[in-house]
Amino acid sequence: MSDAQIYEQGYRKHTGERLGVGASMRSLAWHSALRALGLRRTFWAKVLPIASVVISYLPAAVFVGVAALIPEEITNEVDAIPTYHDYYGFISAAIILFVAIVGPEVLCSDRRHGMLGLYLASPLTRETYLASKVLGLLPVLGLVTLGPPLLLLVGRVFVDAGPDTVGDFFVLLVRAVGGAVAVTSVFLAVSLAAASLTDRRAVASAGVILLIFVTGTVTAVLDESLDADQHVLLLNLLLVPFELVQRIYGVETELGDVTTAAVVVANLAWVLTSSAIVLWRYRRLAVTR
Repeated sequence: MSDAQIYEQGYRKHTGERLGVGASMRSLAWHSALRALGLRRTFWAKVLPIASVVISYLPAAVFVGVAALIPEEITNEVDAIPTYHDYYGFISAAIILFVAIVGPEVLCSDRRHGMLGLYLASPLTRETYLASKVLGLLPVLGLVTLGPPLLLLVGRVFVDAGPDTVGDFFVLLVRAVGGAVAVTSVFLAVSLAAASLTDRRAVASAGVILLIFVTGTVTAVLDESLDADQHVLLLNLLLVPFELVQRIYGVETELGDVTTAAVVVANLAWVLTSSAIVLWRYRRLAVTR
């Protein structure tokens, strides 16, 4: 038997300023961003997120570094410089690994450790809770989807292989942002959908990677072996966002029979379907406050 005794119990009113829903959302978004990157956590929690970010910058960083040392040789061989629309091909594996980690990390942990009930006991609702998570993850995913193309843009300007005018520079800047939004929105939605279906992070992460692999394999077989219509490739989760990036930069692609409108609709379909799964799961989820 324990000798502990409770001499008094009761409640005290909150005497500080009530900041409301907006402050709660900002606080949760900030906490989610830190958790996604493994900050304020153990060393091993930081390894994969930070490694993914570093890998995504390596191609552009190597180019900038070489350009600083031997700019004339690089300038004379412009074809050897990665193009903006093709750069995602160098870092697609890092992006997939990153999104497979961060989505489950910020959603599964709250349910597994009982934090979701505490958050919903605050001014947050299920919808504002999810919105806070998205707001926290958007800048985090921007580290691997927007930062590297911007670094490449700076590197090409540095060796006089970039845009010729200020107007062209801003056009490329807008295209870089648009491409990052296309890639981020699809993969973030799919990652959160997988995380909403289980409270085990490893299972959700594996599910994201498996879905990308299966959709890519199945659509490739249908397209090549069965000579199916090219529109079947719009089900390829790995292809669809990067195909939209190509269209944003105005580059001709192998999907010549598929219109840009169809590519946009396919991307929206992945985003909306995944978002619907997340909302459906959280609205039906039994939470003890």
